Amino acid sequence: MAIELKNVTFRVGAEKQIYNTSLALQPGEFNILLGETLSGKTTLMRLMAGLEKPTSGEIWANGNNVTGLAVQKRSVAMVYQFFINYPSFTVYDNIASPLKVAGMSKQEIDEKVRRFADLLKLTPELNRLPRELSGGQKQRTALARALVKGADLVLLDEPLANLDYKLREELRDELPKLFADTGATVVYATSEPLEALMLGGYTATLKEGRVVEFGKTASIYRRPATLESARVFSDPPINTATIVKQGKEANLGNVVSWDVPEKLTAQPDGEYHIALRPHHLLPAGAGVEVEGEVQIAEIGGSESIIRVKVDGNIWVSQTHGIHSFEYGEKASFYFNANECLYFDQDGKLIDL
Repeated sequence: MAIELKNVTFRVGAEKQIYNTSLALQPGEFNILLGETLSGKTTLMRLMAGLEKPTSGEIWANGNNVTGLAVQKRSVAMVYQFFINYPSFTVYDNIASPLKVAGMSKQEIDEKVRRFADLLKLTPELNRLPRELSGGQKQRTALARALVKGADLVLLDEPLANLDYKLREELRDELPKLFADTGATVVYATSEPLEALMLGGYTATLKEGRVVEFGKTASIYRRPATLESARVFSDPPINTATIVKQGKEANLGNVVSWDVPEKLTAQPDGEYHIALRPHHLLPAGAGVEVEGEVQIAEIGGSESIIRVKVDGNIWVSQTHGIHSFEYGEKASFYFNANECLYFDQDGKLIDL
């Protein structure tokens, strides 16, 4: 199903929750809404589902204006972060519930329920009640109910957020495969950049009720069109700073200077913004050396995350291995200038 939002806004009283948004989602694809809490992900989903009506603008589905169409008349299924199952129904009856409402025959219902229960490894649990299930089994039941409905639009609102790490990894890998043959348009909300990368498809980066950018997930990660999009698509936070370009040289305050990429030399001299991902800032190696004051060093397993003050900015180094630092220590870090993203004063990416 092709879903398009045309100049959609949404207010609650005087508070604007969604600013003017035009967005055409890719039919038959995974479409990811990426943004932190209160960025507008859930509100956009509720608008797409018909659970909320836009304050202004229109929502179109397959070329039809469905802005005022009730959710019951739309081919849509939604799975929330918190498990929603009928507590007095068995797993079988929970999965079967939308098919019974649709008036399917008992044989059709049984075939579909067992097919999706098998896909989601729920066959041994079909006669159990939700209170007898683990958290992962409850969420699998909710997913099975969404799948069995055969909806053209499936909305997944952070569906894995409350699951343990192992199960999240497992389901994250399975989800695109589960929907691959359904032809459904899937919209998946997450606050985790890594999750968006792993799911692939297309991503809309959101910030405070605005869609910052929309495109292929990998492309937005590698070459974000704006500095704001780069910030949304990074965890730990991407390292940013203002530099001054003079001829072929970039100057970061009085801290360090380096040769800019060849294409940037043609740009006018003056201030620019740079962004450098944490895994490109290393506590050992070669390249541009920058000294800073260590603020905190976190060591988790085989990874070190070090926060360091550089020219008044807090930068983050994320690297494999154990690297111990003391608070307030002066330390050198290294990066490859070619790994930097360069933005103009308006925060727009300079294509290099």
